[in-house]
Amino acid sequence: MKPAAIARHGTLPDGRGRRVAVVCAEFYVQLAEWLEDGTRRALADCGVSEEHRTFVRVPGCFELPLAAQRLIQTGKFDAVVALGVVVRGDTPHFQYVAGECARGIMDVQLSTGTPIGFGVLTTETLEQAEERADPRRGDKGYEAALAALAALSVG
Repeated sequence: MKPAAIARHGTLPDGRGRRVAVVCAEFYVQLAEWLEDGTRRALADCGVSEEHRTFVRVPGCFELPLAAQRLIQTGKFDAVVALGVVVRGDTPHFQYVAGECARGIMDVQLSTGTPIGFGVLTTETLEQAEERADPRRGDKGYEAALAALAALSVG
């Protein structure tokens, strides 16, 4: 079965020769593993060789923008994929973390010109996050990697 992203777009971006960093928030360990699994499969499907893939873990989504920026500043990567999960709770914490994570990733992307695939799930419930992260259902890690690689071909 083709992931939804391939079904929608028809073809995969060409990742041959590209160097990609993946930074993943590990707050929800099982979901982080699922998102990373999807990203690994997408990078392989697009021809990104294993030696051109780097995986880094950070504690939570709030740390993703800085980690992405530092990886980009090394000059070693053509694109980054940011992965994580923020689930709404009973406090305003969700709004701060989700909003600042998204803004931070966008700021890094725009200031560096380096594509960052946004694979940060922001959901109302843990069940929604599980559905979106699970490689057999939502496979959002896969889609985030495709987005980063597709952005490389623009311009």
